[in-house]
Amino acid sequence: MPTKLADKDIARIARALAEPRRFQLLKEIGAAKGGVISCGELRDHHKVTAATLSHHLKELETSGLVTTAKEGKFMSIALNRAVLDAYLAQLQKI
Repeated sequence: MPTKLADKDIARIARALAEPRRFQLLKEIGAAKGGVISCGELRDHHKVTAATLSHHLKELETSGLVTTAKEGKFMSIALNRAVLDAYLAQLQKI
Protein backbone atom coordinates (compact mmCIF):
# COMPACT_ATOMS: atom_id res chain seq x y z
CA MET A 1 0.00 0.00 0.00
CA PRO A 2 1.59 3.26 -1.04
CA THR A 3 1.66 5.62 1.91
CA LYS A 4 2.83 8.62 -0.08
CA LEU A 5 2.42 9.36 -3.76
CA ALA A 6 4.84 11.50 -5.74
CA ASP A 7 3.60 14.90 -6.92
CA LYS A 8 3.53 13.61 -10.51
CA ASP A 9 1.28 10.73 -9.40
CA ILE A 10 -1.08 13.15 -7.64
CA ALA A 11 -1.27 15.27 -10.80
CA ARG A 12 -1.88 12.20 -12.99
CA ILE A 13 -4.74 11.04 -10.74
CA ALA A 14 -6.26 14.54 -10.65
CA ARG A 15 -6.18 14.72 -14.46
CA ALA A 16 -7.79 11.30 -14.75
CA LEU A 17 -10.60 12.23 -12.36
CA ALA A 18 -11.18 15.63 -13.98
CA GLU A 19 -13.06 13.85 -16.79
CA PRO A 20 -16.66 13.26 -15.57
CA ARG A 21 -17.02 9.93 -17.38
CA ARG A 22 -13.86 8.57 -15.75
CA PHE A 23 -15.08 9.67 -12.34
CA GLN A 24 -18.36 7.83 -12.97
CA LEU A 25 -16.50 4.74 -14.20
CA LEU A 26 -14.36 4.75 -11.05
CA LYS A 27 -17.48 4.94 -8.86
CA GLU A 28 -19.02 1.98 -10.69
CA ILE A 29 -15.83 -0.06 -10.46
CA GLY A 30 -15.58 0.65 -6.73
CA ALA A 31 -19.21 -0.36 -6.17
CA ALA A 32 -18.93 -3.65 -8.11
CA LYS A 33 -19.78 -6.83 -6.26
CA GLY A 34 -16.62 -8.64 -5.31
CA GLY A 35 -14.63 -5.53 -6.22
CA VAL A 36 -14.30 -6.56 -9.86
CA ILE A 37 -16.34 -5.64 -12.92
CA SER A 38 -16.04 -6.74 -16.52
CA CYS A 39 -15.40 -4.33 -19.33
CA GLY A 40 -18.61 -5.59 -20.96
CA GLU A 41 -20.67 -4.61 -17.92
CA LEU A 42 -19.24 -1.12 -17.99
CA ARG A 43 -19.91 -0.83 -21.70
CA ASP A 44 -23.56 -1.78 -21.09
CA HIS A 45 -23.91 1.17 -18.69
CA HIS A 46 -22.10 3.70 -20.88
CA LYS A 47 -23.30 4.13 -24.41
CA VAL A 48 -19.89 4.84 -25.93
CA THR A 49 -17.76 3.02 -28.43
CA ALA A 50 -15.40 0.31 -27.27
CA ALA A 51 -12.47 2.55 -28.25
CA THR A 52 -13.75 5.43 -26.10
CA LEU A 53 -14.31 3.17 -23.10
CA SER A 54 -10.87 1.64 -23.60
CA HIS A 55 -9.30 5.11 -23.64
CA HIS A 56 -10.97 6.11 -20.37
CA LEU A 57 -10.06 2.83 -18.68
CA LYS A 58 -6.45 3.18 -19.85
CA GLU A 59 -6.27 6.65 -18.27
CA LEU A 60 -7.59 5.24 -14.97
CA GLU A 61 -5.10 2.38 -15.18
CA THR A 62 -2.18 4.68 -16.02
CA SER A 63 -3.05 6.83 -13.01
CA GLY A 64 -2.92 3.71 -10.83
CA LEU A 65 -6.55 3.96 -9.73
CA VAL A 66 -7.56 0.66 -11.32
CA THR A 67 -5.94 -2.62 -12.22
CA THR A 68 -6.93 -4.79 -15.15
CA ALA A 69 -6.67 -8.48 -15.87
CA LYS A 70 -7.18 -9.99 -19.30
CA GLU A 71 -8.57 -13.47 -19.78
CA GLY A 72 -8.64 -14.21 -23.48
CA LYS A 73 -10.65 -11.44 -25.10
CA PHE A 74 -12.31 -10.45 -21.81
CA MET A 75 -11.03 -7.89 -19.33
CA SER A 76 -11.82 -7.44 -15.65
CA ILE A 77 -11.25 -4.15 -13.85
CA ALA A 78 -10.74 -3.61 -10.11
CA LEU A 79 -10.38 -0.48 -8.01
CA ASN A 80 -6.89 -0.03 -6.56
CA ARG A 81 -8.13 1.10 -3.15
CA ALA A 82 -4.59 1.63 -1.79
CA VAL A 83 -3.80 4.26 -4.42
CA LEU A 84 -7.17 5.98 -4.00
CA ASP A 85 -6.72 6.06 -0.21
CA ALA A 86 -3.19 7.47 -0.54
CA TYR A 87 -4.46 10.14 -2.95
CA LEU A 88 -7.27 11.16 -0.62
CA ALA A 89 -4.93 11.23 2.39
CA GLN A 90 -2.56 13.58 0.60
CA LEU A 91 -5.41 15.84 -0.50
CA GLN A 92 -6.51 16.14 3.12
CA LYS A 93 -3.10 17.60 3.98
CA ILE A 94 -3.61 20.61 1.71
